[in-house]
Amino acid sequence: MIVSKWHGAVGMLVVVTLGCGGPQSPPPAGPTANAVRAAEEPAGGVGVGEARTASKDGDEVVVFGRIGGSAKPFVSGLAAFTIVDLKVPHCGADEDCPTPWDYCCETNAVKDNSATIRLVGEDGKLLQGDAAQLLGTKELAVVVAKGKAIRGADGSLSVSARQVFVRE
Repeated sequence: MIVSKWHGAVGMLVVVTLGCGGPQSPPPAGPTANAVRAAEEPAGGVGVGEARTASKDGDEVVVFGRIGGSAKPFVSGLAAFTIVDLKVPHCGADEDCPTPWDYCCETNAVKDNSATIRLVGEDGKLLQGDAAQLLGTKELAVVVAKGKAIRGADGSLSVSARQVFVRE
């Protein structure tokens, strides 16, 4: 009796799994670096400061900057990070700063010259994982992000980026 119930359960599982034999849709692919990291730099990029003043909510933008703005510019557990306009100098080795990407020497300039980059899939949803690993990069790297501008009420800028180019 136990064997019959077991075979019945397995048979039911096969029917549920296979359905009626119609075409099966492939399982959704997981996010990979190839889905976001661009092989070529997107054209028409502007610095973060200019993008903050010129873009409107929902605009397609191409923005470039240096990864930084805080001691931990990569958002833990999410594919997101902050960038700072290249015109803002990061702290130098001679300034006794263990984390030059936090711009501790230029904190007033960072506020109006930074943006959050959110790595998104084709569906527009934020990718899970570590942005540094997905892009193969680290603090102070210069990146060019292409995506949709999201403007905050406070004037902040976020970019839902479908493409990110890392300058070597």
